[in-house]
Amino acid sequence: MNYDVIDAVISPKTHLNVLSKTEVNKLLDTSQGGLYTTFRNCSLAVLNSGSSLDDGKELLERYRSFEIRVLQEERGIKLELKDAPAIAFVDGKMIKGINEHLFAVLRDVVYVSDEITGNPNFDLGSEHGITNAVFHILRNAGILRPNFEPNLIVCWGGHSISRQEYDYTKEVGYQMGLRGLDICTGCGPGAMKGPMKGATIGHSKQRIHEGQYLGITEPGIIAAESPNPIVNQLVILPDIEKRLEAFVRAGHGFVVFPGGVGTAEEILYILGILLHPRNSDIPFPLIFTGPENATDYFDEIDRFLAGTLGEEVRKLYTIIINDPVKVARKIKQGVDAVRDFRRLNDDAYYFNWMLTIDAAFQEPFMPNHQNMRNLQLDHTLDHHQLAANLRRVFSGIVAGNVKDEGIRAIEQHGLFEIKGDVRLMGLMDQLLASFVAQHRMKLPDREYVPCYRIVK
Repeated sequence: MNYDVIDAVISPKTHLNVLSKTEVNKLLDTSQGGLYTTFRNCSLAVLNSGSSLDDGKELLERYRSFEIRVLQEERGIKLELKDAPAIAFVDGKMIKGINEHLFAVLRDVVYVSDEITGNPNFDLGSEHGITNAVFHILRNAGILRPNFEPNLIVCWGGHSISRQEYDYTKEVGYQMGLRGLDICTGCGPGAMKGPMKGATIGHSKQRIHEGQYLGITEPGIIAAESPNPIVNQLVILPDIEKRLEAFVRAGHGFVVFPGGVGTAEEILYILGILLHPRNSDIPFPLIFTGPENATDYFDEIDRFLAGTLGEEVRKLYTIIINDPVKVARKIKQGVDAVRDFRRLNDDAYYFNWMLTIDAAFQEPFMPNHQNMRNLQLDHTLDHHQLAANLRRVFSGIVAGNVKDEGIRAIEQHGLFEIKGDVRLMGLMDQLLASFVAQHRMKLPDREYVPCYRIVK
């Protein structure tokens, strides 16, 4: 099938209008560490904004002839596009928001390559070094706002949700926007778009003109979750672990909407961190919420969490069903407590330095067949360590569902095998089966073919 494409040369509107010759050469040389490939694939995802596609492999194959080149001129740089998705243009001109996101991709890819990777000042083998790298990437992207009171709410949830659930996310976003809260999501559609869309109306009513709608992503997932049109700040972290750390370091409160395995991964990540003994006294508002028809979803999540991580995990989150006003009020109260705590402890408002993140949550996990098969999943582990390995399971399923390399690995080597304690595997089997039954693995119009099998 042929898809409409456009050739174009574009100039930057906001980000990174100057590059060195060395940086340009690295971006043009396809043999140097895959930098061009990363830049090209992330750029293609941004250009595909607005599409309903949630398959990274299919996107790359659909626009196989797409090319992007950096043109260095005396007055700055331009990007030359060949066979770019026509959806990114109106009457032959690129949409301004997509232009901004395209150069944000360039900014982050170049910065990580030049300033983070291989730099002895960033010890990516240590917990402190990884946190320092995350901080510098966020600071370079200009998303840390030191002169603002804490007000950034991270909203997690799936891209494959029902219309009723999507409308609910908008209403919650609207109520939070009325209370002056900004929104951060994974930047894609569904539960990532809804809260931002609602907040824009709340902000407009309150005459808030500097609302922050922050999208945080990484190269592996962006092709399946292209930035939605509401995102006004986009930052790309090098991998999923640094992306997740960016969320919890930058956010002041967390609202989780219905989702699938990606949302389960995020839930396990944050709960695993909060279960660490050093974090027991740090206020961290965390709410699970959805409309009435999401009751069964959160019942399954709650049952799985208590069954795997112990009853005490329920103290770390609040479940609110079908009450957007209550969600907004409670999360605002939580943010106020975060502000008071950080002021008392002289911690930054814009970056949660005090939070302890164990190495198990920071080390990049490669979801290949051997690593998935070798994960230790039993109750001999401390709860926060078990949460880390459970998080890796769901990360692998996300890769097998929507990421280009994961889909190709499944096609070549068969299903991922997940094995462990019989009781744990029973709980996981039940949870994943509920995701499939509720059409939370893929968009509703696309048949789901499992990428895993559970070995009890």
